[in-house]
Amino acid sequence: MNHTKQSNDTTILQAGEELRSVRDLLRFAISYFNRSDLFLGHGLPTIYDEAALLIMYSLHLNSDQLDLFMDAALTRNERDQVLRIIERRVNEKIPVAYLTHEAWLGDFNFYVDERVIIPRSFIAELLQDRLSPWIIDPYDINSALDLCTGSGCLAVLLAHAFEQARIDAVDISSDALDVASINVRNYDLANRINLIHSDLFTALPGKRYDLIISNPPYVNAASMATLPEEYRHEPDIALAGGSDGLDSIQRILEEAASYLTEDGLLIMEIGHNQAVIEQVFPQLPCTWLETSAGDQFVLMLKRCDLPA
Repeated sequence: MNHTKQSNDTTILQAGEELRSVRDLLRFAISYFNRSDLFLGHGLPTIYDEAALLIMYSLHLNSDQLDLFMDAALTRNERDQVLRIIERRVNEKIPVAYLTHEAWLGDFNFYVDERVIIPRSFIAELLQDRLSPWIIDPYDINSALDLCTGSGCLAVLLAHAFEQARIDAVDISSDALDVASINVRNYDLANRINLIHSDLFTALPGKRYDLIISNPPYVNAASMATLPEEYRHEPDIALAGGSDGLDSIQRILEEAASYLTEDGLLIMEIGHNQAVIEQVFPQLPCTWLETSAGDQFVLMLKRCDLPA
């Protein structure tokens, strides 16, 4: 295995000896990615975006500097560094966010590594408008819970959307909470976001929240078995939702009422499980919220509509 990797590294470095500028590297990377079996599903929409981001990261350039230095000559060390990270993306199928340790949700960037899934929640879109029109006055939200927080990205967005809310961010993975603590600290929110190690609501006795959001594991067993290699770098515990994808979702729906205030709301992302949720909970009056991908991925329920 090591001999193969060393041979591949040598091959791409030899090919790269004819590359002189950032423009050359970008074209080479795009061509190399186009003929490779890559899967895009972690926040960057195109091969161009992936190639450009890896080049900017390797050369310590900001996004607004790429065009400025497109025709700048590279040192051999700079060129080799870019080529090696491009080769890792292709050979090891590592998502770009894990190679750069950075992921974006809207205008917010977060530290990530393989202890957490890469942020990509539709709930982030909804928080841009502070969940309007479902929440009329953002200052009515004094307490909020981010269940299955992972990297802490949604907890950070909650804190910015609802400026006076105290927020609990819960995860069953202590490794994930270590990553979340980095992001909470980076946004100077340690005084407002409380990180809690818990299996869903287990460690929250007596707590009540005006708002609960959750992006729980919801991938069913059949889909887990066919995930592209890129997703294999993410922790299974953050993806796998059991045979039908509802292991965590069902628990949340059954228990959430006990942790919401009288007028509290539950907002939960459920992946492609709308049909099975409506089959298992036929009496549940779900409101399906509109996102950029449609209105079947995020549900909203009022406390009075949840099982007591």
